[in-house]
Amino acid sequence: MYVCNVHEKHYASETDYIRQVREIAAKESAKVVLISAEVEAEVAELPEEERLPFLRELGLQESGLNQVIREGYDLLQLVTFFTVNPKELHAWTARKGSTAPVAAGVVHTDFEKGFIRAEVMKFVDLDRLGSEAALKEHGLLHIHGKDYLVDDGDVMYVRFNV
Repeated sequence: MYVCNVHEKHYASETDYIRQVREIAAKESAKVVLISAEVEAEVAELPEEERLPFLRELGLQESGLNQVIREGYDLLQLVTFFTVNPKELHAWTARKGSTAPVAAGVVHTDFEKGFIRAEVMKFVDLDRLGSEAALKEHGLLHIHGKDYLVDDGDVMYVRFNV
């Protein structure tokens, strides 16, 4: 992956510099992400609620840092899944294509060894509906066995017995 640090006015244009980087990347089948270190510094200083409106004023949907992370995860074939309990939420990283027991093993080896099943919600659904109870009402809480492939954004409660 190539990361080009550009002036904010060049996000929407192709300068000679950007074209050269894209040509080199194309020869290597690599991705190119444009960022502006100046814009990233400004975004980092803003309160959370002002960041997206600021980026949208510049014609951007997300920060350069988020783009680098997203593209990096894609290149490395990684997904993020979550575990949750009444007191806390944790994010975990697993390889794309990991089965539920393998992903559960990232959390704790006993989870993989004694895996019984995973109760799975999608984060986007949980964020939209606000609670596990609401997901259950809408039929969006699913029970999966050992062959389930964990998706990016899954929220899992692992049932196990060791």
